Amino acid sequence: MTALDADRSTITQAYLYGFPLVFNLDQVTRYTTTGVGANPAARFNTFSHARTLAGPADTFVTINNDTLYSMAQVDLSVGPVELQVPDTAGRYYVLQFVDAWTNNFAYVGHRATGTGAGTFLLVPPSWTGNAGDTVVIRFPTTIASIVGRWAVSGDHELPEVHALQDATTLTPRDPDAVPAGLAVPDPDVPGSALFLEKLRVWSQQFPPAQRDRPLQDSLASTGIAVRGASPYSSMPLSDAARLVGDMDAAKETLHTILTHGSSPEENGWKLTFHAFDYNLDYFEVGALDDDRFKMTDPELRIAERAAAALGGLWGNHPYEAAYIMTYVDDRGDQLTGARTYTLRLDPEPPVSAFWSLTMYSVPEFYLVENPIARYSIGDRTAGLVRDAEGALTITISHARPEDATAAANWLPAPAGDFRPVMRMYEPDPAVLDRRYTVPAINRVEG
Repeated sequence: MTALDADRSTITQAYLYGFPLVFNLDQVTRYTTTGVGANPAARFNTFSHARTLAGPADTFVTINNDTLYSMAQVDLSVGPVELQVPDTAGRYYVLQFVDAWTNNFAYVGHRATGTGAGTFLLVPPSWTGNAGDTVVIRFPTTIASIVGRWAVSGDHELPEVHALQDATTLTPRDPDAVPAGLAVPDPDVPGSALFLEKLRVWSQQFPPAQRDRPLQDSLASTGIAVRGASPYSSMPLSDAARLVGDMDAAKETLHTILTHGSSPEENGWKLTFHAFDYNLDYFEVGALDDDRFKMTDPELRIAERAAAALGGLWGNHPYEAAYIMTYVDDRGDQLTGARTYTLRLDPEPPVSAFWSLTMYSVPEFYLVENPIARYSIGDRTAGLVRDAEGALTITISHARPEDATAAANWLPAPAGDFRPVMRMYEPDPAVLDRRYTVPAINRVEG
């Protein structure tokens, strides 16, 4: 069986289905081998702590500039692992648990479990042991990510947050067990088939939720169901060449879904509150089993899950952090550093934690170099100037504004196209039910 047994539409369907798994586990590999930006590499079952806020060197899609990251790639092939968290004395933090298929299945932190010290036992899917009084978090897949975020208002808080990071630990109950790690794709597979090869080996290592197994079975003609030796390693050159076009078409389909997806729009903002609501099966500590946060349309769910991975891997459920983003100004034109814009917030977003507006390049969705090293602006940004009514007007441009107030409230943009993202941590219900709205980004004439 070769990939040519599947037509282009089936290849595209396999790409959308498997993209979150493959893209996610490629990032898991980065974190355990080379690290990502300010987060150094760390072996499985240990934390990698960023000691500085993210910047342009952190080439991770839609990374935030609000918090210090503490990342851990957890491999429960070693058996249960104990997680200990410190008392943060009210400081906002969240440890978000993301399985191999990018399902957010648990949360520990300010909203979910409070900010006192705590101990949790992380266990693999089929574990049947006794945890005593310790809170258990059962993983849907043996490998999953802990995405930790610690609120930091400025450099003066870094030593305190570093101490909290260092007090957050993972300890396997069996200290001698060796993590199995990720299955290794066949190195002889041609580049055009590498995605399918990764999907093949990793979907077998990490079976999907029961509801997704019929869909995975329906994609068998792509070769992903073959066990043992790879069906792609001996592909004729003509077959490998055909796959180049098939994969390009699949990638274009995903890009279209990302930029023209089903999320509602208001004032040019894509209200991606529910972009990460595709988990329907796994609800551990802090994850709400609530129909308001479940994407039940099966076809839409698969497409949106892929788009969420591409546009904002490891994003939170909206009750933890609500995200909105825009590509366009008040006239519907693409945002570009060739123009100047303003965004007037009156009132500012209602949140229990904090809010921010972060600048990203297009199409990479990376943070952008600028002369004042400001990558986001929000309610914790020092020196902002509000008007007599208390409203905040943010100026967005590539060139530094000449006006003093505009310069104080400046969010630098790249020279080319850009996409800002608004994050609202622990949003008020008024945000999620759309009683509160963010106005359009206004183009300034001149």
